[in-house]
Amino acid sequence: MARPPGIDGDVYQAAQALITTRQNVSAKRLDDPGPSGAECDALLDLAAAAPDHGQLTPWRFVTIPAQLRHLLAEVFALALRDRDPDATPEQVQAARDKAHRAPLLLVAVARLGPREPDTPAQERLVSLGAAIQNMLLGAHAMGYGTGLTSGQAMRSPRLHALLDLAVGDHPVCCINIGTVRSHKPAGRVRPAPSAFSSTLVQAAPPPGIPNARSPTLRPCE
Repeated sequence: MARPPGIDGDVYQAAQALITTRQNVSAKRLDDPGPSGAECDALLDLAAAAPDHGQLTPWRFVTIPAQLRHLLAEVFALALRDRDPDATPEQVQAARDKAHRAPLLLVAVARLGPREPDTPAQERLVSLGAAIQNMLLGAHAMGYGTGLTSGQAMRSPRLHALLDLAVGDHPVCCINIGTVRSHKPAGRVRPAPSAFSSTLVQAAPPPGIPNARSPTLRPCE
């Protein structure tokens, strides 16, 4: 892809390479070593740079240290039994195993309860997503693999209690970070910009609004 005019070539190419080469890596393929304490702090600093309308910091990241993974594992197992009392022992153990994979595991939490200013929930979720992406790109730049995992356990009251979350706080996903044990052959095929973008254009005025023109959309050129 050609560099857009007026943009610093080295900076743009570095950013482009970082963004386009990052892949989601299954937590099963992430091994030690994971980020150090200082590196984890640096990743959280990157999260803090996310867009944040109203400066609400509408997210939390809860690190689950290795010595306490068994607590998260039990929550995953109990949450499965809550949903499916007939779950087999193998299914319950598989649920537990999800807590013991990547060297670094954080739970990303959206803070959607009443706040001032009352920024809409959609904007807060966008902010959380941007914070997560900042962390994923930062970890990729450090040489680590990353993957997001989620599931019905995120909605379990048991997880809410384990993380000591406030009313209005909602676990969204787990962020898994570590050294990639094996790479996928190739990344997913990314859609072309024309497949998901359009440009606003003018059209006939809508009924009941004189001297106004209704917008329509056409593909970007």
